[in-house]
Amino acid sequence: MSFSIFFRSLPTSVVAIAVATSLSVAAFAAGKHTGGHGHGQSIGEPGKPEAATRTVEIRMIDNEFKPKSISVVRGETVRFVVINNGEFVHEFNIGTAAMHHQHQKEMLVMMEKDILETDRINHDMMKSSSGHGHQMAHDDPNSVLLEPGKSAEIVWTFNADAALQMACNVPGHYESGMVGKIHLN
Repeated sequence: MSFSIFFRSLPTSVVAIAVATSLSVAAFAAGKHTGGHGHGQSIGEPGKPEAATRTVEIRMIDNEFKPKSISVVRGETVRFVVINNGEFVHEFNIGTAAMHHQHQKEMLVMMEKDILETDRINHDMMKSSSGHGHQMAHDDPNSVLLEPGKSAEIVWTFNADAALQMACNVPGHYESGMVGKIHLN
């Protein structure tokens, strides 16, 4: 499905938000990129699988997470099994609201370049340069991007003191409510 057809299928309010976000892409392309998936701010760190104290299953459905929120203990290492049960490509990303806002700009560029479509990922194009001085590989340890029917795992240690969210930053999804709280106890 093309980028324009995708946006025609979204509610007008979501399209307006996505268009407003696209106006920020010029600043992103000019080299003002400071956030992303976890760069520049401590949100924890990749964990070792053998250190995980529990496994949390996250199901991504169009456009929500199940469960909608999770609680973790500071210092805990959690193994997330992330499953995309939706009809669209979805992302599970651990970060702060500001990090998600910045990452949404990268995801919009991926859609504009047809790297990311509503229901599939062009993995070959994702590996190539974005033209902005970095790769669009989407391979950060705090994030997975999944096509419908796919699953992946993240092991994460919550050793930072930050207000965290789990979010899908595919254009329009966060704005449609695909965001949940990570309660740090």
